[in-house]
Amino acid sequence: METIAVFALIISLLALIKILVILVKPRAWYNLVKKVWSAPNIVMIICLILAAIVFYYLIQELSIVQIMAAVLFIALLYAMTFAIYSKEVVVLARKMLNDRKFMRKAWLPIIIWVILVLWTLKTILL
Repeated sequence: METIAVFALIISLLALIKILVILVKPRAWYNLVKKVWSAPNIVMIICLILAAIVFYYLIQELSIVQIMAAVLFIALLYAMTFAIYSKEVVVLARKMLNDRKFMRKAWLPIIIWVILVLWTLKTILL
C-alpha cells in the first residue's frame, strides 16, 4: 500500500472510530478530548512532527496547488461544523484577538501558513 493510501486509511479509521464513539458513548469522547487538550504544547509538537511527515510524503506525489485545494475542502468541512456553534466561535475569535500575546503564541503556525500561501501563489502566478 502506498504511503498516501496509508494516511487516507488512518484518517478514515480515526474518523469512523470518532463518529462511533460519539454516537455510542459521547462522554468517553469528551474525556479523551479533555485529556489530550490538557497538554497543548505537547499536542502542538506532535502535530508539527506528524504534519511535516505527512507533508513530505504528499509533496512527493502532489503539487502544492493540489495540496492547498484539498486544504480548502477540509476548511469548508470544518466551517460547516463550526457554523453549528457560531456564537461560541465568535467568542473564541474575540478572545484570541484580545490576547496581546497571540502573535507570540501563534508565530509558528502563522509562519507555516505564510510559507504555504507564498509557495502556492508563486506556483500559480509565476
